[in-house]
Amino acid sequence: MVKKLLSLFFSVLFFLTPAFALEGMDVSVFQGQVDFSAARSDGIEAVYIRSSYGSQGVDARFSANYAAARAAGLSFGFYHYLESTDPDGARREAEHFAALLRPLDYDCRPVLDFERYQSLDAEQASAVALAFLERLNALTGQTPMIYADSYAAAFRLGEAVAEYPLWLAQWDVQAPELSNTPWRQWAGWQYTDTGLVSGVTGYVDRDVFTDAIFLREEEHPFFYYTVQKGDTLWALAQRFGTTVEALAEDNQIRDPNLIYVNQVLRIPGVSPERTYTVQSGDTLWEIAQLYGTTVTQLVRLNSIQNPNLIYPGQILLLP
Repeated sequence: MVKKLLSLFFSVLFFLTPAFALEGMDVSVFQGQVDFSAARSDGIEAVYIRSSYGSQGVDARFSANYAAARAAGLSFGFYHYLESTDPDGARREAEHFAALLRPLDYDCRPVLDFERYQSLDAEQASAVALAFLERLNALTGQTPMIYADSYAAAFRLGEAVAEYPLWLAQWDVQAPELSNTPWRQWAGWQYTDTGLVSGVTGYVDRDVFTDAIFLREEEHPFFYYTVQKGDTLWALAQRFGTTVEALAEDNQIRDPNLIYVNQVLRIPGVSPERTYTVQSGDTLWEIAQLYGTTVTQLVRLNSIQNPNLIYPGQILLLP
């Protein structure tokens, strides 16, 4: 019966999807240990992994799911469950999410999981979603995607939010319905929360994704570093939050024990020199003076509403 339903879904999608459709699923700690190789053999091509929630929460299976999905050769990305219902809190959660993503390699857009909107009107909900999406975009250089159910997409999120790709949760329908929303197309469609996939114990969310979920080449973050005397690949991997294997592969290094002074290495992630973590007692004026910029530039670059209000642990982008 399940296979027949999937055949129906994909026959409909053949006419609705402009590019191609990928079979997918999304997982979190609630699925327990997942055998991603078995899932791939069962037709899964892309997976979204919950990385985090709130301003400090990290999914207990985040690291394990990342390693296993990567090893299985699946396309994958990460999503963050938003708990804040105000713009400032949403920005802090975006910073938490971005910090977790920084050392990782992934090929699918990072996602805002927007479900806690029941206490918000349309203007408030859009403001909260935009605060998160814009902050994440600024920190990662990547256009994020938003996951929302059909009610939120139609009645809580406005035109500005619709500038970002939509992953629509709409169950028990033959095709996603966008006519009452500001979106003209969808990047992802979660069509059931009771899917069955080999390698997953119990039910799992099932999805269809289009190629709109993939990051463009220019959106994959990296920077260049010039090797200094005394550097080792291991020390650089520890310093920049990556692995020796990733550095060797990205830079076509055959012997990881052999690098040389003035060698230029491509490093995944955002250069630490382009960010500053606010310390207790800091002011924007002092930070601007320290880095040879202006308060106005820092405010614009970091979407700061009140220049007199910054907080310890906040990550600031530098010009």
